[in-house]
Amino acid sequence: MRELKDLSSDEKRIVGPLANSVRAYIEASVSAIKEDDRDMIIEAHRTLGERLRGREEGGALSEYIEQRASEILAAGDAAETSRSRLDLTIPGRAPLIGHEHPLVQTMEDLIEVLTRLGYSVAEGPEAELDYYNFEALNIPKDHPARDMQDTFYLAGDALLRTHTSPVQIRVMENQPPPVKVIAPGKVFRCDADVTHSPMFHQIEGLYVDEGVTFADLKGTLEAFVREIFGPEYRVRLRPSFFPFTEPSVEVDIASEYVAGGEWMEVLGAGMVDPAVFEAVGYDPERWTGFAWGLGVERITMLRYGISDIRLFFENDLRMLRQF
Repeated sequence: MRELKDLSSDEKRIVGPLANSVRAYIEASVSAIKEDDRDMIIEAHRTLGERLRGREEGGALSEYIEQRASEILAAGDAAETSRSRLDLTIPGRAPLIGHEHPLVQTMEDLIEVLTRLGYSVAEGPEAELDYYNFEALNIPKDHPARDMQDTFYLAGDALLRTHTSPVQIRVMENQPPPVKVIAPGKVFRCDADVTHSPMFHQIEGLYVDEGVTFADLKGTLEAFVREIFGPEYRVRLRPSFFPFTEPSVEVDIASEYVAGGEWMEVLGAGMVDPAVFEAVGYDPERWTGFAWGLGVERITMLRYGISDIRLFFENDLRMLRQF
């Protein structure tokens, strides 16, 4: 508009009316957009079209204006549709946040308590040799634990370990006493019901030093149980049998606030059998020690009141979201 003064009289007669029409259209369109008034946009477009109709010099501009008007109307339709679907009064949805599986939580809690008791963590292969899984642990070839119904055998002399005790043998073979380790990990047995799974998790502990006694074992177990379950729990040791410990015990716990004070079995333990020391080259006349082992699933079931071990492996979010 500022440049009209530089035009000739003939040019002003042509450009002036066109410029005024376009300015009126722009002003009307801006007002319509501010007011969000679809009818005002249509009216501005119609008015400009009437002013340009019949003017040869305004034909191209009229086509451009018509195209832009259509685009504006289409954008308005899309915005209206979007607004009609968006209800700002509805509360937002909180994002789903993942968390640890209850077995992982329990495993980490157990390891944390045991490392505070002075244990270090050791690991070993899940596909193990018969020697480390059985023979070095004083389990003879005719022992029922070697039965095909209990053990998954692989090719040759290999098998899937039935406990994490082989890790203890490997540690003692490569480390002179004293030894104080725990061996967490997966183990495998051919058994499946509400309290047993073909694959489950164990943590086994071993402490070897001069002068280690059964009283040390009892004190360790009591401290461990009360750290995991609470100070109100009592501990009971029952005589039992394991090929690699002598004497051997089953460890029960009870609380007057849980299950009517009934005793519940949680783990097995005992003093390391001298035959195990001889298998790894330790002098049983000088060194003594104790070993114990627990099932992580068993501890988790007791902690959270879960009655079926299979729930841990079904990936049912209704169950897992409770932890």
